[in-house]
Amino acid sequence: MAAMLDPHGSTERVKARMNNGIAGSLRACGVAFVACLALLTGAAQAQEATYSVKLLTPETALKLARATLEACRKDGFQVAVAVTDRLGVTQVLLRDRFAGPHTVTIAANKAWTAVSFRQDTLTLAKATADPAQAGPRHFERFVAVGGGVLVEAGGSILGAVGVSGGPGGDADDRCAKAGLEAVRDDISF
Repeated sequence: MAAMLDPHGSTERVKARMNNGIAGSLRACGVAFVACLALLTGAAQAQEATYSVKLLTPETALKLARATLEACRKDGFQVAVAVTDRLGVTQVLLRDRFAGPHTVTIAANKAWTAVSFRQDTLTLAKATADPAQAGPRHFERFVAVGGGVLVEAGGSILGAVGVSGGPGGDADDRCAKAGLEAVRDDISF
């Protein structure tokens, strides 16, 4: 009967076409699968190429600066207070009315130094006192005097606070730490 329907052997050609069609469909599915796999792998790699960080809100930075300023006032000091983000960019700067004009720059640079070197400036002052370790003291913004303190929570650096205007780095450092205590609960995570 097949011979009657297909005197020229076209049944074999139809079968061959069907087999090629099925094989082509399987190849197309395989290509689509590999393409999807490549996209998913690319998405996973893109996720690994980025990360998230915690930053101080402007409100928290302002609260920290105000608390630090108030701590210095209680001790009778007129100071400038700077709060930077984790990159050293100043978020808040407050200067008490009788603080010297130089205190603005010094406070910002103390906070920048602390966050840049990932430690407080009182420790850095001691660590760089030896001439063999004094290289960073030649950096433009580096301030090797107490008063720059890191803002940390949950093992992450969120920024730094810098104080200038007290009677020495130890006094500036105490004010900065008192300000940090005022926001400790706000930044805990």
